[in-house]
Amino acid sequence: MTAKNNRLFFIDAMRAWAILMMLQGHFIDGLLDPVFRDTTNPVYNVWLYFRGITAPVFFTVSGFIFTYLLIRVPQMGMENPRVVKGIRRGLQLMLIGYLLRLNLLGLFKGQLYNSFYLVDVLHCIGLSILGIIGLYLLTANKKKYVFPSVLVGITLLLFLFEPVYKQWTFSFLPDLIANYFTKTNGSVFTIIPWFGYASLGAFISVLFTRYRDAKYLFPVAISIAITVGYLLIYQSSRMFDGLYDVTGLDLFKMILANNYLFIRLGNVFIVFAVFMVLRQFMTNKTVLSIGASTLSIYVIHFIILYGSFTGLGLYRFFNHALAPQVAIPGAFAFMVACTFLALKYNQYEERIKFQISLGYATVVSQLMDLKEASIPVIRELSMRARLFLRRFLRTVRS
Repeated sequence: MTAKNNRLFFIDAMRAWAILMMLQGHFIDGLLDPVFRDTTNPVYNVWLYFRGITAPVFFTVSGFIFTYLLIRVPQMGMENPRVVKGIRRGLQLMLIGYLLRLNLLGLFKGQLYNSFYLVDVLHCIGLSILGIIGLYLLTANKKKYVFPSVLVGITLLLFLFEPVYKQWTFSFLPDLIANYFTKTNGSVFTIIPWFGYASLGAFISVLFTRYRDAKYLFPVAISIAITVGYLLIYQSSRMFDGLYDVTGLDLFKMILANNYLFIRLGNVFIVFAVFMVLRQFMTNKTVLSIGASTLSIYVIHFIILYGSFTGLGLYRFFNHALAPQVAIPGAFAFMVACTFLALKYNQYEERIKFQISLGYATVVSQLMDLKEASIPVIRELSMRARLFLRRFLRTVRS
C-alpha cells in the first residue's frame, strides 16, 4: 500500500463511523418511548449531540470522497471519465431514494402515496454529486483557485441565508421539486442547506489533493481543523452578535437565534481532526469495508426499520414504544445485523445480480411465450364473439 492510499484510510473510517452512528440514531429516535427523552439526562444529551453531528459528517465526507476521485485523474472537463460515472452515480442514488419510499401495495392499487415524493439523504447526496460535477465543469477551464473558491463560497451563502429561505414554502413549484427545497410537505432533508456540507467536503478534498505531498500535511491539517472547529463551535455566535451590532442587519440576528449550521460545521472539523490524529489505527479491513459499503447498509437499514415496499418495518410495530433497556441493545443488534447483511451482499453482489438478471429474463421469456401461445386462443375467441354478435343482431332484427 502506498503512502497516498494510506492517507485516505481515515476518510473511509469516518464514513464507517458516520453510517453506524446513523443506524443507531435512526433506531433509537424512531423506537424510543418519548417519556424517556429527558434533556436533563446527561446520557441522553450526549446521544442527542452526537446524533446531530452524524448527518453533517456524512454529507461532508461524501463530498470529499467524490471530489477526490473526480480531480485525481489528469483529464479535465468532459474528458474526465469520473464525470460520466459521477452523473450515473448521482442519478442512481436519487432513483434508489425514490424506490425505498415505494409501497408495492399502493402501486398495485394504482396509487403513489405522498411519502413517495419526500426527499431524504440519498436524494440530497445524489443531487449534491450532480451539483459538484456541474461546478467542476463550469470552472474546468478557469484558474485553479476558482473551483475551490466557488465551493466554499456556496457553503457560506447557503449557511448565511438559511434563516431567510427556510421560511419559503416554494408553493409555486410542483411538490416533486419543492420537496427538495422545503420541509413543509414532510421531507427529511433538503438540498439547501445540506449541499453546503457536501461542497465544503469537496473544498477540503481539493486542498488535500493539492498538498498531498507536503511533508507536514497532517500536522498542519490537524492544527487548522482544530482551530477552525473551535472558532465555529465557540466563537461563531459571538461573531454574528458583533456583526449585528456593527451593521444592524437582521440577517445576523436571525442566524444568532439558531446558529446550528456553523456550530455543526465546527463539529465536522473536530471529527476530521480526531480521525486524522488516529489515522494510523484506521487500517482495519472490516472498518474500511464498512466505509465502502455505506449504500448497501443504508438500503438494508431502511427496509428493515421503515418497511420499504411493504410498510412492514420495525417502525410500524414499535414506533416510539421501547424502553431504553430494550432500545439500546436493540440498536446495537440492529447495527450488527445491517452491517453483516451489507457485507455479505457485497461479497456475493455479482452472483446476486446475475441471479436477479436471470430471474428477470426467465419471467420475460415466459410472458412472451404465454403471449405467443395465447394469440390463437384470442383469435378463436374473437371469431366466436363476432359470430355470436351477428346471430344476436339477426335475432333482434327478426
